[in-house]
Amino acid sequence: MRKLLSEKKLGEIYSKFGIFIILIAIIIISSFASPYFLTTGNLTNILKQIAVVAILALSATYIIILGHINVSYGAVIALIGSFSCQVMVATGNLLVSLLAALAMGAFIGAINGFIITTFEIPAFIMTLATTAIARGAVLLMTGGIPVTGMGESFLLIGQGMIFTNLKIPIPISVLILIGLTIISWIILSKTCFGRYVYAVGGNEKAAIASGIKTKTVIRKAFILDGVLTAIAGVLFVSRMNSGQPGAGVGYEFYAITAVVVGGTSLAGGVGTIMGTIVGALIVGIINNIQILLHVHTYWQQIVQGLIILFAVIIDILSKKASGKR
Repeated sequence: MRKLLSEKKLGEIYSKFGIFIILIAIIIISSFASPYFLTTGNLTNILKQIAVVAILALSATYIIILGHINVSYGAVIALIGSFSCQVMVATGNLLVSLLAALAMGAFIGAINGFIITTFEIPAFIMTLATTAIARGAVLLMTGGIPVTGMGESFLLIGQGMIFTNLKIPIPISVLILIGLTIISWIILSKTCFGRYVYAVGGNEKAAIASGIKTKTVIRKAFILDGVLTAIAGVLFVSRMNSGQPGAGVGYEFYAITAVVVGGTSLAGGVGTIMGTIVGALIVGIINNIQILLHVHTYWQQIVQGLIILFAVIIDILSKKASGKR
């Protein structure tokens, strides 16, 4: 009995604080592993690097809590990013460029959600098709040539800094990430829609029985997913200073990894926004320390695969332990 109680307490502590303990441990280990890790320049670089992935992870959190998965993030940010660059070059108006990107993101999300719910196609298959369509569309739209010449105002979104007089200046992209994190936390934790997302992901049949319009919830989640992906796409091309038709490869993997590492269950019904952000930080720091230690790229890919495998195993084991308790 005492053993069961102690296991329960340890399980509760890990579920609440485990991800934060892991983050602190990784920061301490990284600071000892490289003298450059805690420098101002490197910390700023980490924040800038994780901004796009973290925003994609925020959007993926809604989808994964619903029990679905989106594998089209990399292709879609290349498409939307290049499109926003073209609009910026054509109009010279930053607001028009941003609105065009958001509209395209919402449209893609709406199409995904509509087809998934209407024809009951698995989201993995639908977004796999979206990946191919987006890759082809961006090549047709750009002719395979990078889009350049957006102007300084556009570049400030991904490259600009504020509080440059401080010891650690803050990138504008990080402020955008913080704002989106707060908004996403409010939506998921404090609104009816957020509660419906958890309900549908936890048990869709029970949600239907309780009167929740599950198809509407899924469609709205995919529209929100598309809008957040559009913002990530604009930040991505702004930071790169060009719209690259072939860019974004593998970003869906980074986003999903951050979400799963942050404690969101691939089975649906479980997950938090703060967990996702901590997961993005963990993934970003691990990638950063590997670069600082000059770890070969091939080994970095192996480590990334092991991270998501480990996170999924932890999720499965914790569910089994909860069931036994």
